[in-house]
Amino acid sequence: MLSPETMAPLRHAAQAASGRKAFHMVGLDVSGLTSYTDSLLICSAASERQVGAIAKAVSETLRGEGRKPLHVEGGAHSDWVLMDYGDFVVHVFTEEKRSYYGLDSLWGDAERLEPANLGVADGRGTERG
Repeated sequence: MLSPETMAPLRHAAQAASGRKAFHMVGLDVSGLTSYTDSLLICSAASERQVGAIAKAVSETLRGEGRKPLHVEGGAHSDWVLMDYGDFVVHVFTEEKRSYYGLDSLWGDAERLEPANLGVADGRGTERG
């Protein structure tokens, strides 16, 4: 089970992504499966431009809380952006790249975090009030 210290920024990242219309959002607790991070947030975007917008929103939201990523791969016009915050990693994909890499199934043994725990209604980009 993830600590409140890990869940809070993960939740804020999910809400920021949701605010930029990320969809098929999935949170995974991988703390018992890997040593490099505790959780993953995986979400999809309709275009490379939207991938960049979602990544920017997540970055700005977490920077406002004093969190900076340890590492970022991809950029504003990429089909996949990875943001490593240490205790969690955010992946933003176009649907094509997400399907190609299959992270959802790769981490099939991980506990899925309910959308309500991430502060989003259904993982489809709709924020909870």
